[in-house]
Amino acid sequence: MTNSLALTVLGRSNSSNVQKVMWLLDEIEQPCVRVDMGGEFGGNKAADYLAKNPNGVVPTLIHGDVVVWESNSILRYLANRFHAAGLYPTDPVGRSWVDRWMDWQLSSLGPANRTLFQRIVRTPPEQRRQDGIDEARDQNAELFRLLDSYLERSEYLGGASFSIADIAVGPLAYRWATLPVERPRLGNLERWYASLCKREAFRKHVIEIGLS
Repeated sequence: MTNSLALTVLGRSNSSNVQKVMWLLDEIEQPCVRVDMGGEFGGNKAADYLAKNPNGVVPTLIHGDVVVWESNSILRYLANRFHAAGLYPTDPVGRSWVDRWMDWQLSSLGPANRTLFQRIVRTPPEQRRQDGIDEARDQNAELFRLLDSYLERSEYLGGASFSIADIAVGPLAYRWATLPVERPRLGNLERWYASLCKREAFRKHVIEIGLS
């Protein structure tokens, strides 16, 4: 289903939260304009941006007169607005599985993954502390073990089919698979991650951007 209102995403391409949104837009074939903002581009603390998103972080979605912030809220908005029920189930039970993993990503995996990423990628080599990296690695390993255990009985995070829960977690799984740290062998997680790597939109908006 198409919509005549223009879609604009404010946020830099190497933000994992922006990557989620761009990935979903590709999956549902909705064109958008993305404007570099945040990080090295700045602008996210300016008054006009804060009027749209009081948190001053990226991304922010603009859809006509509608402004949505918080990346997982944007995913839900887009799935609902463009009737992507295959990616966000309408039945309460199916939707609850998608929602709980999206909430887990925000509350548990996201903070731990961000810490590991920042202690390696965003910290100059001479300032890195190996004990801090090891601590963050261990926190991530524990969380991905939990995810691996769940994936032993489920093809995707929301059940038998790909959903916006996979999109929410996918960019962080890419970081985990790519960062130069020792990782436990987790066969179910690796199977699920390999399935994401087959998706053109994931490759375009996550893998091809790389770690930066």
